Amino acid sequence: MSFIVAIDGPAGSGKGTATKLIGEKLNLINIDSGAAYRCVTLEIINNKIGLDDIEKIIKLLNNIKIEYKFENGINRVLLNDVDVTFRIRDKDVSELVSKVSPIKEIRYKLNEIFRDFAVKNNIIMEGRDIGTYVFPNADVKIYLDATAEERASRRYKQNQELGINSSYEEILENIRERDKNDMTRDIGALKKADDAIYIDSSNMTIEEVANRIIEEIEIKIKNV
Repeated sequence: MSFIVAIDGPAGSGKGTATKLIGEKLNLINIDSGAAYRCVTLEIINNKIGLDDIEKIIKLLNNIKIEYKFENGINRVLLNDVDVTFRIRDKDVSELVSKVSPIKEIRYKLNEIFRDFAVKNNIIMEGRDIGTYVFPNADVKIYLDATAEERASRRYKQNQELGINSSYEEILENIRERDKNDMTRDIGALKKADDAIYIDSSNMTIEEVANRIIEEIEIKIKNV
């Protein structure tokens, strides 16, 4: 039987980096759901498909190929055999992904892929509705949070390191708007599962966050 760790939380809460560290330390396969939705968003942009053209979106989903690879200390994402690890973090994708991810046809297809993969693999996965919808029976559920200001500061520093030109104020506004969209959408809304452990990472280093979550995982493993 596989072991599943679900980590939910808003953008910039640190769940992506924490998930990567935990996966490496505990030998869990990291499924980055956000990257998958960003890949679909990028493919929609590349093919100039309107979000109301469901027929074309379904055709795109039937032919899309998304892969995860860990190389030289970097979790790389390939879209149709092309490395898009950094491309999917660009401004055009970031601005559109919150409108793409609620589309039910996209969510159903990607969730089907995620669940099939988890049947035979021990995984850790982060996103918005992993513990509430994708894997409601996950062995460990975490809700990782942080203030909007702290999350904007983190994303600003990350963008500078990646050479992405954007202001702190622009990022903060984008995060607040994205939080609103993520928490109020009809499908896959961001919320804490009733049995999830709440962690506020605002004043924690990423190592402290990872170690805190690992403690909960180890407790669960001992009690299995």
